[in-house]
Amino acid sequence: MNDILYRIGRRIVQIRTERGISQQDLAARCNFEKSNMSRIEYGRTNMTLVTLLTISRALGVKLRDLVDVE
Repeated sequence: MNDILYRIGRRIVQIRTERGISQQDLAARCNFEKSNMSRIEYGRTNMTLVTLLTISRALGVKLRDLVDVE
């Protein structure tokens, strides 16, 4: 399970970086603490579907773009 969380987190980082968005800015767009965003990006927390949807909207991508990591 931790592997999939890590891969989703890395996908978030990849998309965020491609769009030139800092971790702090993405956290603010999602109304999250930066420390929470860091845990998400490193796969150290189990995200809810609502959390993933919030991140996908903040990044301007479809939810499937975040979770299609297999």
